[in-house]
Amino acid sequence: MCDGDVRGHAIRGGCVVERCERCGHLRRDLERCPADHRDLAYGGEPTLDRIRLDLTYRELVRDGVPARVFEVGYGAGSMLRRFLDDGAEVAGVDPDQLGIGVDEVVRARGDLRVGGIEHASRLPGDQDLVYGIHVLEHVVDPHLALRSSWELLRPGGRASFITPAGDSTGVERYGAAWWMLEDPTHVRFFSADSLARAAAKAGFVDIRVRRLLLDSLSVDAASLARAVRPGPRPRGVLGSRPVLAAAVASVPVVVGQRLVSPRSRPTLQLIARRP
Repeated sequence: MCDGDVRGHAIRGGCVVERCERCGHLRRDLERCPADHRDLAYGGEPTLDRIRLDLTYRELVRDGVPARVFEVGYGAGSMLRRFLDDGAEVAGVDPDQLGIGVDEVVRARGDLRVGGIEHASRLPGDQDLVYGIHVLEHVVDPHLALRSSWELLRPGGRASFITPAGDSTGVERYGAAWWMLEDPTHVRFFSADSLARAAAKAGFVDIRVRRLLLDSLSVDAASLARAVRPGPRPRGVLGSRPVLAAAVASVPVVVGQRLVSPRSRPTLQLIARRP
């Protein structure tokens, strides 16, 4: 992200990631830091995901519902459906890595494209809001992805991206068992510094990077389960009912810890504007 020196960094559990010594950005090679062992890009839990999407939607419409929105990585179209129902024009791009069906109303009324934003062409411009929820950690060229997002916006339009925090304390605490490493398509993890640098390089202004209190509340329980009982879980650790129950039960403790130590929050949010 900043052209600093990048060196191999060993974390607990025999996993080695490449870390920039200047901005703290992490890059992950599956040969040196395997997923151990989830076969799918999606390994979450539908109910928890709905709660997370509800919280995220409230944040995105805090200043009112934008007239035109574009989602990078729309998945099943659940978030776009919320915007559509509230009167927005919706569009988006997705590589279809989850292999799931898209909401039929969104499919019929939205301008949807298949592919990565860094490779898609002739995307609709003049958007009021461009956002992506846990997508930047998947892209090979984040500079191109962010610049393409900038180009989608009207002057004054805003962008919001949520992505795992590579500078959170969970990386060192859980090492290879950190739940964010379970997804084999997670190839990079931003620090607050590297995310702000990437946004500035793409041309954004009024850049803010927040550590989210209530996103990914199951990370600690899932990471502990992976640390205590490593082994193949093709559908992901949250596919286990006991682990899911532990994640739900631990929410008050997790939130309390995050209030005391913001660096324990595993998710960053980039908020920025096109001038």
